[in-house]
Amino acid sequence: MTVSIRRLCAAAFAAPLLLTGARSASPEQLLYVSNELPNTISAIAPRTNTVVATIAVGKRPRGMALSPDRRTVYVALGEDDALGVVDVASTRQTRTIPAGRDPELVVLSPDGKIAYVSNEEIAHASAIEVASGKILFSTPVGVEPEGIGVTRDGAKVYVTAETSNSVSVLDAKTGALLHTLHVGNNPRTVALTPDGTRAWVSAEAGGNVTVIDVATDSVLAQFPIRDGKTKPVRIAFSPDGRLAYITEGAGASVSIVDVARQTVIDSIAVGRRPWGIALSPDGSRLYTADGRSDQVSVIDTKSRKVIATIKTGERPNDLLYIP
Repeated sequence: MTVSIRRLCAAAFAAPLLLTGARSASPEQLLYVSNELPNTISAIAPRTNTVVATIAVGKRPRGMALSPDRRTVYVALGEDDALGVVDVASTRQTRTIPAGRDPELVVLSPDGKIAYVSNEEIAHASAIEVASGKILFSTPVGVEPEGIGVTRDGAKVYVTAETSNSVSVLDAKTGALLHTLHVGNNPRTVALTPDGTRAWVSAEAGGNVTVIDVATDSVLAQFPIRDGKTKPVRIAFSPDGRLAYITEGAGASVSIVDVARQTVIDSIAVGRRPWGIALSPDGSRLYTADGRSDQVSVIDTKSRKVIATIKTGERPNDLLYIP
């Protein structure tokens, strides 16, 4: 039977619902959570903080990316060597695209035509034309690549390498290696600031963040996250670019960083091993995927307090807000 997400969200006030393959053409906002162990994505209605659909995907889903038209989600399926293609309206995986060995994280070009993935096991970064499924290039990068980001003009791709403690800068069209930059130990994430001028790289073992100038591909600064032992992982910027929120796996917390001063100004306790992170478009709600607690924490950014937790599948990894 066809069930709309809007109806599910309304019904969630009365009782929690968990459906598989719910269909909808509704513009209702959603929060997607990739669950590594059950090979699913949980679709959450942010208005009610309830799971409204569970989407079966391939093996070991981790990173996710949203198409510019907001109709399609691409999820990296590490054990299927593929990207799963999820239709947002029907909440179903409709096909898979070969993505090279062991894709971990994925980003899209600004026009949504090319997906860039970090291939962890083979130390490559690959570009895939999503319409045809053609792999456009697969370039060797540092050992154990994970974080990946693309510049606002679509010209360059940044890829972190956990074991090499480096960031590879690639030409987005050809895959040519332009630069290799030294960063902190065990870099996990590369996140572009809202204005597109800086790339922030979190170093899990180093306990710090490195700031890169996008125009020159030079390292501008490196600063610690609290005592350097909380193991920073993923980064989300407030819409105005003034604050950065960073999940800390070992600290079971989120640090709030003043971007201009490059200083931690507060921290918020969440569940065990927070990993993925997402903000609502207006910046009022912050979400963390707490991998060892099998939950998502919902944070009010004004009060800086957890106001709800949402149970998900086992080992939630990445978060994606669909406005």
